Amino acid sequence: MNDLLDGLTQAAWLVISLNPDLYEIAARSLRVTLAALVIACAIALPLSALLAVQRFRFRRATIAVLNALMGLPPVVVGLVVYVFLSRSGPLGVLGLLFTPTAMVIAQVIIIVPLIASIAHQSLRELWAEYHDLLISMNAGRAQRIATLLWDGRRALLTAALAGFGRGVGEVGAIMVVGGNIDHATRVMTTAIALETGKGNFALALGLGFVLIALSVMVNLAIHWLSRTETGGRW
Repeated sequence: MNDLLDGLTQAAWLVISLNPDLYEIAARSLRVTLAALVIACAIALPLSALLAVQRFRFRRATIAVLNALMGLPPVVVGLVVYVFLSRSGPLGVLGLLFTPTAMVIAQVIIIVPLIASIAHQSLRELWAEYHDLLISMNAGRAQRIATLLWDGRRALLTAALAGFGRGVGEVGAIMVVGGNIDHATRVMTTAIALETGKGNFALALGLGFVLIALSVMVNLAIHWLSRTETGGRW
């Protein structure tokens, strides 16, 4: 119990004193996750709108696959990316393994299905409202997609924040493709695992505090954007 209290005290001091190691790791985590989020949104949001407005042969199968991939084990994603980026893999010549770029690629694969599935649910309902109006206006497919993305931007931002929360807390895939290299690919989740194994509970708890704070802020943002409270009612 004393070890835990000492660790909590030291962790709080690391956060308050702006420990450079702690904030370097936290900043790297944010850079990697935000880069992955931007790329994932650029893929997932247009895809979700297309699935809402377009009817094609394998549409239902595509939606089912996206929903299934939401539960894809991250460590498996890391393994697949590792194989592709390794020296003997098809993309090994790029030399991306054990770099932040490899971590971004793994996170993109993990969070695209999540963002696309959440966004599709919202855009499908919006399309049901706009269908007759847009058809009567002879709007093309690109115009329909653009209209849905703009008018559904609040729900889409909620989906993006959910993807951010998934990405920033990822450890398995990041550990495999990033290697947890100090001052290069070490992020909050992998650093917490490493420092806990070394018995350095102060830094691990300090990083944990920062990670929890980020998760809480993301959830509060989702709560506010989705308007859970309306007119004083839950």
